[in-house]
Formats: sequence, structure tokens, C-alpha cells
Amino acid sequence: MLKHSMPLLSSLMLSAASAGSAGASPSSIHAEIGYIEVAPDITLRRMVAHSAAPKGTVLFLHGFPETLLVWKDIANALARDYEVHAIDWPGYGMSSRPAVATFSYSPRDYADILRAYIKSAHVDRSRLTIFATDIGSLPALLAAIEEPDIAKNIVVGDFAPFNRPEYMYESLQNLKSEPAASKTRIHMNGTSAEILANAYRRGLPPEEQFDLPAEVLKDMTEGWGHGDITSADAFYHYYSHFTRDQDYLEAHLGELKTPVKVVWGEKDFYIKKEMGEEFARRTGAPMTVLPGIGHYPHLQKPQNIVAEIRAAK
Repeated sequence: MLKHSMPLLSSLMLSAASAGSAGASPSSIHAEIGYIEVAPDITLRRMVAHSAAPKGTVLFLHGFPETLLVWKDIANALARDYEVHAIDWPGYGMSSRPAVATFSYSPRDYADILRAYIKSAHVDRSRLTIFATDIGSLPALLAAIEEPDIAKNIVVGDFAPFNRPEYMYESLQNLKSEPAASKTRIHMNGTSAEILANAYRRGLPPEEQFDLPAEVLKDMTEGWGHGDITSADAFYHYYSHFTRDQDYLEAHLGELKTPVKVVWGEKDFYIKKEMGEEFARRTGAPMTVLPGIGHYPHLQKPQNIVAEIRAAK
């Protein structure tokens, strides 16, 4: 089981008072952060916001270098009408960091974690919307190929479904092959403070740049080095298998039967919107391009994501 400190857990409890500021009725919300074991050696930290009469369930899957706290305001805004879940992926936040010998941190392994969480949390798949961004998107789609009833629908965005170097930021491409990958990993671990402070600002004009909530930045900072594998290490291992799993998705696109929608930031600095446009075109998925938004729409303009969830069919 994952070891964690009670002071940290207590500091991350979400109160009804904070939810009230998002326009939800405090009496209808009970949001909390805790832990759930999904495999013998993997415990996930999770956030759950309960609703008295939910229309359905929403499960949020974060990207790099994030933790589940990036979804807090969105969860509070949705919790009047939905049961809302979010998890820390293995390697991020306060979730387990299993040894690479037993867990590869690949998109395929994350797909297995996603299925295990849905089962362990007793989520009703027939009423589930999965909202996944960045590294969370490919695992969600791989899980849907294996189990088309994994969710009622899936919303994905700002990720790399296919191996298209021309659409990706150079440092991300460097993680795909050695020796550049190991050098990039070392550099990322040596510059973690700068990455956490500025990753979400890059590519945005000054008037669109924003600050992370202090509690989110603190959680990402503490989560980066929690355990024996840093978040940069997990990202490195993810990318070492990325091309293989991208190629698998592309070869099996015809087997993707779960309804999918694509939501993309127009000004995404890391993965160009043309990547999302190709995926949407080839799968017949509707796509929303968010004007003036970068790689982290849920942090830059969370109200847009709330609207997308409410519009999901």
C-alpha cells in the first residue's frame, strides 16, 4: 500500500464552502480526496465529488506534469449535477510509483489502470463520461478499443494519437529515442521547478498567461518527487513506449466504437491542432477548437471544459 501523511491528506480535503464559490449548492456536494487500491502494488490517490442526484459520472484524466488537483474547480462546478472522479496516474501526485520491472508506465499500462479504477470504484459505465487530456487521452482510447462499453462517451484533447513529428514540440520528440531521451530526462529532473512554473505559459501571449492556484502548484511540486520515480521519469518511460502504442491505435482506429469528441486549444504550443484535426477527421469525431487557448484549456479557461461536459451526449 502507498504510504501517505495524514497532514497532507487533511490539507487537500475539499470543503463545501469552496464548492459554493463555483455556483453549486453546498448541501449537494461532498467532495473528498482519498486512496483506492486498484492492483496489488498500485494505490491511486483520487478525488470524488458526490452529488445527491447525479445525471451521470465524469472521470477526469490529467496530463504532464499535473495532478488531480488541476480538476478541483471544474469538479466543484459540475458536482451539483454529476458525480465527479479524478485520479493521479501512477508516477504523479501521491499515487504509487511501482518499479519499472513490473509496470512500464506506457499508455497501454495506463489503459489497464483506467479499467482497473473504473472497476474498483464501481463506476456505472453506461452513465460515464471520460474527459482526458495530454498523456491521459491515448490510454482512454486504447481502453475503449479493448472494451467499447468502457464509457458512454469520451472527450479527448491536446494529445498525440499518431506518430507525427511535424505536429509536436521538439523536446517531446526527443523523448522518443535514445540517446536524446535520457538526456532530456536528466534535464527535466534538473529543471523541475522551472517546468512546473512555466509549462502551462509557453506559447501564450502575455495577456493570456495565467498563474496556477497556489495549492495546485504546491501539490504538483510535492508530487513530482514522491517515491523512487519522479514524474519526469514516469513521462520518460511513457514516451519510450509511445510510438508503439500510437501505431497500435492508428492500426485499430476502425475498432473504436465508443463515441468520442475532440476538444483542442487553438494555440497549443506542444501539440498542434492539426494533430487533433486529423484524428477527428479519420474517426468522424466532432471537434471543438477553443480560440486563444493553449495546451491546458482546463487551467486557462475551466468554464469551457464545464460547458463541454454539460454538452456531451
